[in-house]
Amino acid sequence: MTATNTIAPRAFAVWWKEMHRWGVKSFQSSQWQWPPTAIKKLAIALERRFETVDKTSFALRPENFLSLRFTGEVEPRDLHGKSEFKGTLFLARAGDLIYSKIDVRNGAIGIIPDNVSVATVTSEFPVYRIKKDVALSEYVKLLFRTQHFRRIINGMVSGASGRKRVQPDDLENVEIPLPPLAEQKTIVARWRKAQYDIASAKARVAAITIELEHGLLNQIGLEIEPPTPQRGAFALFWGDLERWDTFFYRKDFVALKHSLARINRKKLGDLASFISRPWKHESFSDGFFKYVEISSVSKEDGIFSSKVVGLKEAPSRATTLICKGDLIISTTRPYLGAIAIVPEAYDNHVCSSGFALVDSVDDTRILKEYLLFFLKSQGGLKQMEQRMTGGLYPAITQDELKEIEIPLPPLSVQKQIMEHVAECREEIAREREVADRLARDIDAEVEALILGTKKVSEP
Repeated sequence: MTATNTIAPRAFAVWWKEMHRWGVKSFQSSQWQWPPTAIKKLAIALERRFETVDKTSFALRPENFLSLRFTGEVEPRDLHGKSEFKGTLFLARAGDLIYSKIDVRNGAIGIIPDNVSVATVTSEFPVYRIKKDVALSEYVKLLFRTQHFRRIINGMVSGASGRKRVQPDDLENVEIPLPPLAEQKTIVARWRKAQYDIASAKARVAAITIELEHGLLNQIGLEIEPPTPQRGAFALFWGDLERWDTFFYRKDFVALKHSLARINRKKLGDLASFISRPWKHESFSDGFFKYVEISSVSKEDGIFSSKVVGLKEAPSRATTLICKGDLIISTTRPYLGAIAIVPEAYDNHVCSSGFALVDSVDDTRILKEYLLFFLKSQGGLKQMEQRMTGGLYPAITQDELKEIEIPLPPLSVQKQIMEHVAECREEIAREREVADRLARDIDAEVEALILGTKKVSEP
């Protein structure tokens, strides 16, 4: 059985009695593949709530305010210290459905989670109770995530450009499949099982990642303590005093320094050659280059992305030519950990000045891959964080980077460490692929089950 999509051609005719909205999209519909008896208006499963908030007796707290994401997730909202709210507010309770009139077409429709006893929303977020004898809230939520439902919603929007809304009456009249509760439970159970398997795969990734870093840092003699802010007065040995800065002496920073003092180590400036390599217009005869932004270097795996930029439109930040084998290190706090070795695909392109650039290391004492691994570990990142300066936009200077201490086990041990890192990364990649494949498969299966192109009884 396959879905029947009815897409209007460039020109078409409509009976006047069927005309209910001036909008081409409202006549572009796709058909649910269920028996007619299973197709019912959404209003059959919903009951509108109109509980206004009495601000004189109801104490508004931050936990009463929520954000509705385009993913359908409902999360606590950051009020930025705000405590007074104008206009009428409405109550929504755990298990209720809410949607954004403006952003429902983008996916902003969801269920209040069970851990929120009561929430408050504005009139822009209609509230509905789901009738438990008709529909499961999880089934309704899955239905809202289907591409089919999203297409129907996009055919309903009305209003000025940029502020188009889906009105409650229109939403309530949408026809959806409402099979018996037993079939809804089967669909939800399949989705839950897949979510459990996905979570298990992600948990295995997290466990491998933790073992990879902490295990190998312990192997080279380092113990990493969690962040511990200084409170009140504290004392330091005069030999430990490097600067007048209480943040610099956070307990975990000091503990790391003492741990490093017990093993063989060298400063980064003694092991690596930093370079500034300005680019020139004549280097790009065709008038274009690929610009690698600081935000396009992943903190996890260093994968790049880039965009083509004309020389006349080149960002002022694009100051440094990078080459294959360079080690680039982000120097600003928001991108702490964005460190990578430049792959061949990005040879002779341009990167932002937010990177410090290392073109070579003393390969008689250290492997560049090992250096990258340590800098991206908590052993390296804590030292970078400790040495950052500045107010709203903290950054680390090249001179401070050179002061970072790098543990130096023998080259043979460094090689063994990187072989183990490679094995763990392969296992992480396999588990991530498992999780991604499961997510794709369950999305496709739920879409087919709710659309009706796959029977609930099919394995």
